[in-house]
Amino acid sequence: MENRLKVTASPHIQDNSSTRKLMLNVIIALLPCVVASTIIFGARTLLVCGVTVAASVLFEYLYCHLMKKPNPVGDLSAVVTGLILALNMPVSMPLWIAIVGAFIAIVITKQLFGGLGMNFANPALVARIVLFTGFASRMTAWVYPAKATRTLTMMGVDAATGATPLQVEGGVGKYPLMDLFMGVHGGVMGETCALAILIGLAWLLITRTITATIPVAYVGSYALFSFLLNVGELGAADAGMLVLHEVLAGGLLFGAVFMATDYVTSPFTFVGKIVFGIGLGLVTFGIRAFGSMPEGVSYAILFMNLLVPYINDLAHQVPLGYKKHKKGAKAA
Repeated sequence: MENRLKVTASPHIQDNSSTRKLMLNVIIALLPCVVASTIIFGARTLLVCGVTVAASVLFEYLYCHLMKKPNPVGDLSAVVTGLILALNMPVSMPLWIAIVGAFIAIVITKQLFGGLGMNFANPALVARIVLFTGFASRMTAWVYPAKATRTLTMMGVDAATGATPLQVEGGVGKYPLMDLFMGVHGGVMGETCALAILIGLAWLLITRTITATIPVAYVGSYALFSFLLNVGELGAADAGMLVLHEVLAGGLLFGAVFMATDYVTSPFTFVGKIVFGIGLGLVTFGIRAFGSMPEGVSYAILFMNLLVPYINDLAHQVPLGYKKHKKGAKAA
């Protein structure tokens, strides 16, 4: 029998990874989404991303300077937050609202709770939900790619809006799979092109920045729940195609790869990650299938973020040599 020492991800140091190195890998993984969004929606993508990233870095620097705390800007975590937040907004988003979102993410959600490693939820995710609540019309001003190149370069963003695949009458099945895969539809900048997201996922897996556990558990459980709901009415083949359409539409893939896998707000252990991913799939499915809104990824991740401390407690790893006795448990 093979004897192996099992360790959890924290606090054991297994390689030379640093926060800066990990964040740089995430930035590289996000670049395909930025490039795809620029191609699909036009050059204003770069403007929104640049302003949001700059605002995030500036807010972090100013807050830490005013509070006389060490300057953490060099760890690149603010850059990652700014990029993820920008890609969670439509390209038509007014820049001043993007700056408000950066303030909510960095100052309110991250720094007021103690900084990196102390936040209760993904900062960019909280900022997106607040912006969606406070500026709903702006956050749902989806831009059609065919119109984007003509209007956004002229700053005429209000004339190029329409529904996302999850909102169209008749459902996502009316969209060709290739259009969903390549991002030829309306939506926030980062979620439209599934190909770009999968390229980013491949980089994160190759560099071992994340594991595939949470994304696979999340997307897989959602797909299973959706299939079981529709197979009786549509049959196996049509239900499978519908599930594929639903996975490619909306923010499911982007959320599973870039937000659900956040180190601070996701579980430590393999079992915890599985529970976390299945919970995400269940909540997202419930909102999409039975709720009043077509999308549910942001709220599902926020809800499960709040449960992570309990998941970590219930799914903790048994210490090496631990034995449980009738009159109490103690280490051998």
